[in-house]
Amino acid sequence: MSIAPKKSLGQHFLTDNNMIMKIAGSISRADGGRVVEIGPGTGAITQVLFKRFPDLEVIEIDQRAVQLLKEQFLGLIIHQQDILKTSWNEFLDENSGKISVIGNLPYYITSPILFSVLDNRSLFHEAVFMMQKEVAERLVAKPGSKTYGILSVQTQLLSEPELLFNVSRHVFNPKPNVESAVVKLRFKNPAPDANPSQLKLVIRTAFNQRRKTLSNALKGILNDKVPDLVQKETIIRDFNLSRRAETLLPEEFVTLTNAIFSGH
Repeated sequence: MSIAPKKSLGQHFLTDNNMIMKIAGSISRADGGRVVEIGPGTGAITQVLFKRFPDLEVIEIDQRAVQLLKEQFLGLIIHQQDILKTSWNEFLDENSGKISVIGNLPYYITSPILFSVLDNRSLFHEAVFMMQKEVAERLVAKPGSKTYGILSVQTQLLSEPELLFNVSRHVFNPKPNVESAVVKLRFKNPAPDANPSQLKLVIRTAFNQRRKTLSNALKGILNDKVPDLVQKETIIRDFNLSRRAETLLPEEFVTLTNAIFSGH
């Protein structure tokens, strides 16, 4: 039994065995941890993972794929549900280790899946995701580059991203219009020492007007959150707000956020 890829679900099934083995071999598990695959589809990567991890769990929304997986892999734990409505806590109990998650992500929901994992970083050991190459390059971009932006800063503050390898569009059915890449996110370092919502606000506001200097881009936040003129002048001086957002290291956004919201 096989199924035709559904465009509405962003399905592009892998067909190259060497690439399948390479992707499946990129994930490791924590001691006592769960391994979870997002969107297994027809089970190309699943078949390799299931041999390595007999307690593998998968999340799949397509009923046709669920039926196929049940027939192919006896004992596979299948969660038929929408990944965007999934609570990661359901994969944990008081005795389990951290989650390792892997998936060939549909391009159109890559960002919300990525942020779902980043926002719950304390639950994860690592993540291996295949995504559009352009997005993958943003995750690992360095300050000063054209691709460095909100996604770069937030990902690098909350994980250690590494672009593992590129994936040709010719190893999929159907062939996507773009090239892909596989990225690994490791969650070794502690979370940034700043209020998460305040940090997101500063990062997004700074980059939403990336051609402006920080003093102009953040003017609204500075006026609202730092009424004390001396404190405001100190922040402007100490952080050289004549710079643009794209020149700041991820860690500098943490320091800047704490300086702005120090009185809150």
